[in-house]
Amino acid sequence: MIGAQVLTSQTMTLAWFLYAPMVLWTAWRCPWVELFTDTRRQHLLFGTVFALFLLWLMRRDFDSGVSYHFLGMTAVTLLLDWPLAIVGGLIAQLGMLAMGRQDLAAMGVNGLLLIVLPVLITEGCALIVERAQPRSPFTYIFCSGFFAAGLAALLCLLLAMGVLWLDGLFAMPEWLGDFIGYLWLIIFPEAFINGMIVTALVVFCPEWLETFNRTRYLSAPWRDEDDT
Repeated sequence: MIGAQVLTSQTMTLAWFLYAPMVLWTAWRCPWVELFTDTRRQHLLFGTVFALFLLWLMRRDFDSGVSYHFLGMTAVTLLLDWPLAIVGGLIAQLGMLAMGRQDLAAMGVNGLLLIVLPVLITEGCALIVERAQPRSPFTYIFCSGFFAAGLAALLCLLLAMGVLWLDGLFAMPEWLGDFIGYLWLIIFPEAFINGMIVTALVVFCPEWLETFNRTRYLSAPWRDEDDT
């Protein structure tokens, strides 16, 4: 998460102009009728937002104006689907703002980097997997869970460093040449946490995952009868 003190006003304004229409368009695409009539989906949304809020509270703040925490948006996207995932991330953001753990001016930048970007990457990976129509649920778990979360963490970090470098208000660390080695300390935990959550949901509660095709993964055989 990036603080407003290391961002220029132009960057924050531009981010708001991009983030606000995205949120409005997402809110228009959300299945509000199904949500209001299905108590199970309401419980999933509220529980997911609360878990996401707690995850974001467990963070490391640095004096330089940035903080590090796990994203968790890959599991949220696979659980709620992308429109509700972005809305849920916004609600968690507002909770962080209410507790004074996020700057209002920087909400646009953080919303694009920490919510919209991981959601779009996860949705893209899920669509590619669904188009391939694999029969093994392990393909869904690895590609849509582990891989998508790791890729989201990598791109989020690189884009965040790029924004800070362009603005020029953040003092870049001297060990920037060894930056690639530190990436694994961020990518692997993010992939592991989201991947294990998705794995547990596939095993115990596959009906909770909006992006999981239970008919194909759990009903169809993994091997053709001709092979036996």
